[in-house]
Amino acid sequence: MQPAPASPAEIADMLDIEWRAEVEPVAYPDAVRTMEARAAAIAAGEARELIWLVEHPPLYTAGTSADPSELLDPRFPVYKTGRGGRYTYHGPGQRIGYLMLDLNRRGRDVRAFVHGLEQWLIDTLAEFDIPARAEPGRVGIWTGSGAQEAKIGAIGIRVRRWVTLHGFAINLSPDLTHFGGIVPCGLPDFAVTSACKLGKKISPETFDATLALNLATFLASLSTAFENDT
Repeated sequence: MQPAPASPAEIADMLDIEWRAEVEPVAYPDAVRTMEARAAAIAAGEARELIWLVEHPPLYTAGTSADPSELLDPRFPVYKTGRGGRYTYHGPGQRIGYLMLDLNRRGRDVRAFVHGLEQWLIDTLAEFDIPARAEPGRVGIWTGSGAQEAKIGAIGIRVRRWVTLHGFAINLSPDLTHFGGIVPCGLPDFAVTSACKLGKKISPETFDATLALNLATFLASLSTAFENDT
């Protein structure tokens, strides 16, 4: 009998990271409080690093560069947040990953962290036959080309005492009309898409499992960047 494949939590535990995936939607203020408390504990050496996968009720968040003119129709609650970037939407059908990782041990290079995070998501989407990429000058994850080019994932992070906060949002099957209340990430000329719109039905659990399988490669990329910089 073949052994059962390791769960995402087991995979992360082997890498000395806690992996937590919520079943029920998490209120955004509660998520921020939890994230900030955990990041402070990590910085103090009192807790392990954490990768936290959640879903939120419909809402908009405003990053540190948000332009009020890009909030077109505040039909959902709007929260100011300390992450980089501008306005973005969160809601059902998105897989949101909050990463509380200690860059003191993984390299104090925020750019390398963002690039590594982008590649982790690109590699994961590739497992579902979704060709995705990063674009210079446009933070996030993109698919298609020409008139079909669209954003499938957002990235926004903050670093405090060299511990990361916030993370990413990948559109699995959200209501894309909800993005119409904002100019997503300050890019009015680009559409937003989802795995569902691209013909791929991906459950949060399946996405999480694939993400976890690529976790070691993501962490190794940070270590490589750190070693090359020392």
